[in-house]
Amino acid sequence: MEKQITMVTFKQVSKVYARGDDRITGLDRVTVEVAQGDFCAFIGPSGCGKSTLLNLVAGLDVPTSGDLLLGGRSTSRFTSDDWTRIRRDMVGIVFQSFHLIPGLTAAENVAFPLLLRGERGAAVQARVEEMLELVSMSARRQHRPSELSGGEQQRVAIARAIVHQPQIILADEPTGNLDSHHGAEILLLLRSLVQRFHQTILLVTHSAAAAEAADYVWAMKDGQLVTKTSREPLTIGA
Repeated sequence: MEKQITMVTFKQVSKVYARGDDRITGLDRVTVEVAQGDFCAFIGPSGCGKSTLLNLVAGLDVPTSGDLLLGGRSTSRFTSDDWTRIRRDMVGIVFQSFHLIPGLTAAENVAFPLLLRGERGAAVQARVEEMLELVSMSARRQHRPSELSGGEQQRVAIARAIVHQPQIILADEPTGNLDSHHGAEILLLLRSLVQRFHQTILLVTHSAAAAEAADYVWAMKDGQLVTKTSREPLTIGA
């Protein structure tokens, strides 16, 4: 059997924030591995540490102690330029609030990560069209965010997050601003990415229903991983 590649590794990672004279623990000695092609959910109430965990993987924050590895490579000595490259090439992020650029069309929003990498021309257009088709948004390609529903905006945001073919997708409450119907559609879409492209997804959510899309779920409390539950994941086309 081919050995699974570990994409994300936390080794006794803690994150402590200073608030004046107070010290607030965001993560407390977390150790966990997420393999390539895993869909892993972290669930818990606000303040439990799940967003801190995601921010560390994205390089938006750095551990106070412990070691974080991406693709087997320690990030302890990463510079800001290293993290910029990681977010440009290896990681895609899906936000709760979509974070689309208001003045750009759906197609232009999806193209933006490629333009940042200096890519231009027909190859970019072809890749954008492929992604819009994948998320069923080809017919809305010329619409701006204000002309799209919340579910449509999140589909465009997912296309933007995966257009550069990242190995890791970070989803921060991706259904938090959607009704249950559109939320379920987004979770099925994320599930399909794992099945089709073997991408690794880390989902943070407070919703047990959203977590059901994952292969397994870590419950978090007070900055620690408490319990792990394996699930029968949603199956596309079943």
